[in-house]
Amino acid sequence: MHGNNKSLAELEAAVDYGVGRIIVDSFEEIDRLAAVAARLGRTASVLVRVTVGVEAHTHEFIATAHEDQKFGFSLASGAAAEAVRRILAHAPHLRLLGLHSHIGSQIFDTSGYEVSARRILRLHAEIAREHGIEMPELDLGGGFGIAYTSEHDPLPPKSLAAEMADIVDRECRANGVGIPRISIEPGRAIAGPSTFTLYQVGTVKQVRLDGGASRSYVSVDGGMSDNVRTALYDADFSCTLAGRASNATPVLTRVVGKHCESGDIVVKDEFLPADIVAGDLLAVPGTGAYCRALSSQYNHTPRPPVVAVRDGKARVIVRRETVEDLLALDV
Repeated sequence: MHGNNKSLAELEAAVDYGVGRIIVDSFEEIDRLAAVAARLGRTASVLVRVTVGVEAHTHEFIATAHEDQKFGFSLASGAAAEAVRRILAHAPHLRLLGLHSHIGSQIFDTSGYEVSARRILRLHAEIAREHGIEMPELDLGGGFGIAYTSEHDPLPPKSLAAEMADIVDRECRANGVGIPRISIEPGRAIAGPSTFTLYQVGTVKQVRLDGGASRSYVSVDGGMSDNVRTALYDADFSCTLAGRASNATPVLTRVVGKHCESGDIVVKDEFLPADIVAGDLLAVPGTGAYCRALSSQYNHTPRPPVVAVRDGKARVIVRRETVEDLLALDV
């Protein structure tokens, strides 16, 4: 269970249900969780989220290990070591299993993980020496990138696993500690490639650019309400004409949504057939992670359905929202 501001009710539910690992994120949360566990007569298993000071090669809003941000306990300031002391003081209501770090999202190489692992395993060894315990687990987080466009080149899972295992083995040997049980959180690397978003074209407009060039603006029946990542993170997506083939000349195209925002862009730059018209279908791949979860009813636009496809058969697994759904909570 993650979160930088878990409510009392959320912690009570997690302890009561028996959530396996609660990632503690603040000194207040340590005391709050210990009180909940004591009141319920349980022992909560925890990992300490450590801010390791690594700048991942990603957008600043999804880089999560530099010092000036909301997540975790700072390694450099000693806050992480202090968090460990406070957790141990709350035994038996809290059981310290290990350390956790997460350096960002949409990362394509292991250099950042190497620096992160070196720093967090150094702390792991210091804790072993100071407290006489070797914590049994280590969570190196995730953030592994996926191919949103043809320019993205993610590492195969086998290669990624081998490189990270080598990093951990080398650092544990250097620090004289045993290798803990390693966890990772692949996140979008599992969910992202599983899904594409299917839009219908509503309008096509030619806009003249500086220097005499032009760009085709293709508006679709969705936008930042179902995929805000382009507007929020300047994320890159690709798209393709779906439902028919075309031999028309490719033209520079920007796919935009239907909302009252100039930043309502789905795909910033793509070459699509010149004969694209209203009613055509466009498929945007790689939308299985952080699209539905970030979706909204902006401009009171009902969200689209989620359709599962297997062996040539389709079924709705989350139905389309209606105007009645939008009004259902009005008192």
